[in-house]
Amino acid sequence: MFLSGFFFLFIIITNIVNGKFGYKTFGDEDSDAKLQKINNNPTEFKISVVLILIEHLSIISLAVMLFIAFNPFSIILGIVWAISRIIEALIQIYDKKNYWGLLNIATKYSDTSGDEKNGLIDLGRSILKTKEFRFVIAQLFFSIGTISYSILFVTYAFEVVPAFIGWFGIIASILYGLGNGIFLIKPNFKAMWSLGGLLILLFEIVLGGWLLYYSFIIP
Repeated sequence: MFLSGFFFLFIIITNIVNGKFGYKTFGDEDSDAKLQKINNNPTEFKISVVLILIEHLSIISLAVMLFIAFNPFSIILGIVWAISRIIEALIQIYDKKNYWGLLNIATKYSDTSGDEKNGLIDLGRSILKTKEFRFVIAQLFFSIGTISYSILFVTYAFEVVPAFIGWFGIIASILYGLGNGIFLIKPNFKAMWSLGGLLILLFEIVLGGWLLYYSFIIP
């Protein structure tokens, strides 16, 4: 229980810290500005990639820890949860090889001009859009996983995790999943994604905190 709660909060903190190093999930399609920023501070970019990889690996660790803790309540929901979250993490880890390519493009970008520079800007924009698309796909798997263990909390493990937390997770993950689905169709419409994302953030803070608390009151 303790490790599950720890990883929930650790992932959130890692994302917040990573934002300080310039990593963005959305709103990062200005390739020209991004390449300039990377070229001006490549170390910051490298740190951001390392941090986000740690976050992705932590998702896999969280999936395993939650499966170990809760699979006795429902092995099927546990498997759905674990597979969905691991796929989510692997999609994003795979994308980081492509995203790392921005570093090489930024190096060339500073020494070029005219059509060659425009070509590098277009290539950078393609990488950023691909990152965003893969993130949205990964978040659909995230939503499936979150719904799975939220249902488990409501139906089987309510003596460990209060049912209201599970219901909150179900609502938040449905809204977040719909928001990601809508974003795939209408990229300019992010209201549902933003609302769902906020609710998911609150849900994971509450759940992570509760699991830490529970691990201390019932060793």
